[in-house]
Amino acid sequence: MTGLVTKSDGRRSWPCGPWGLSAEKFKVPGMDVVIADESTSGDETARMLLQSVPSPVSLRELIRLRVREEVARFNADTVPVFAGLVRPAGAEVTVNGYRLRVPRVLDWEKQAAIAIEAFGRNGFFVFAGGRQVDDLDEELTLAEAQVVSFMRLVPLVGG
Repeated sequence: MTGLVTKSDGRRSWPCGPWGLSAEKFKVPGMDVVIADESTSGDETARMLLQSVPSPVSLRELIRLRVREEVARFNADTVPVFAGLVRPAGAEVTVNGYRLRVPRVLDWEKQAAIAIEAFGRNGFFVFAGGRQVDDLDEELTLAEAQVVSFMRLVPLVGG
């Protein structure tokens, strides 16, 4: 086997992968984007870093990436409350999110579909680059560590 390198611990490996490719070629292109949840009064209520977000990216895909990340974090932990963008089916609203009546693993694609539908009903607004984005298919060109804000609307009690 030519090209293999023996390391100091006796293990053998390819110096640049088995096909002569460097590790750099395997990196996912994209940038880090900060997702911030804000109340209608402008107070930030949560913050999350999304890594390797392509740019440009449609608002629809950005919402899907956000939901995929928050569902993955929920499914990896044992917390009883899901603090995501939209309520999972069969969950109760709590002060800090949504409590599942029956604990289960969430499906990120179902949650993403719920989020896309909620956006279409004005369930939340998205702000990027200092302006509101209102078209799911709009291509956003994001800067490294740019903050994209999600403002969730809370229905009034009794109204």
